[in-house]
Amino acid sequence: MTADVWLPIPADEIEGLPEGLNYRLWDGGPDYPADPADCAFYVVPYMKGTEIALRPLAAMTRVRVVQTLTAGIDHVEPGLGLLRPGVELCNARGVHEASTAELALALVLASLRGIPDFVRGQDAGEWRAGFRPALADKSVLIVGYGSIGAAIEDRLAPFECARVARVARSARTSERGEVHALADLPALLPEADVVVISTPLTPATTGLVDAEFLARMKDGALLVNIARGAVVDTKALLAELDGGRLTAALDVTDPEPLPPGHPLWRAPGVLITPHVGGPTSAFMPRAKRLLAGQLTRFAAGEPLGNVVLTTG
Repeated sequence: MTADVWLPIPADEIEGLPEGLNYRLWDGGPDYPADPADCAFYVVPYMKGTEIALRPLAAMTRVRVVQTLTAGIDHVEPGLGLLRPGVELCNARGVHEASTAELALALVLASLRGIPDFVRGQDAGEWRAGFRPALADKSVLIVGYGSIGAAIEDRLAPFECARVARVARSARTSERGEVHALADLPALLPEADVVVISTPLTPATTGLVDAEFLARMKDGALLVNIARGAVVDTKALLAELDGGRLTAALDVTDPEPLPPGHPLWRAPGVLITPHVGGPTSAFMPRAKRLLAGQLTRFAAGEPLGNVVLTTG
């Protein structure tokens, strides 16, 4: 029996898909394109939330692969218990690095150079000249040195930073130098002018940026979060922002979406973007290449890339 593949992108728009598979289009709509029990390879709809991502899982009794189009997998993890043992969960490593790293750099530069205030001045017809910090000569700490963290450092390279320090779950050596373990954060935070958070959301990183973490940051430092909102303790961050000791640039928040009237909207020294690190013009070409490669391997019975875990 030919295996069904559920795609959120029309198959005829993806160059290089292998023949011999039944491609079904489902992007989270109310009606399924076929019986979920016949699905062997499920590509989770992009940016449609946990409820939609998990909706068909319980009925996918023959599924062998669940492929996300996001770097993080936290939106599908709650449903993994619905799957039979041996199902491979794959993420979208390689798809979002360029877009997310671009935004991280944009947030750093916009915050340091005061771009939000210039925009407000333009809206008011006011010439708000003044002296602003530069990224040059600053010390940057990247917390979460996976593929996105490395892509952020690649883009920092031309900006004459005094230092870029790297932190990951465990210590190692990268092409650019030493990567510290999370246990080294207390010693690294006081030296950083800019702290960029790019960790996955896991039990170990939920609430990682808490009151103690923030208290160790130097006066006037900038916190940039392009990871997940729940990595940062919002109440603790608000206390630092309201006191004027730290500034922040947030592409993700907790809660998210940030509701009208939430105090983060009007906190001093904060720049907020609405979780737009991934969805850019760079997304679709890379997503299509990922799917073509994964499905070619799947059809040939070869090992898949980007396997994060296998259900057991």
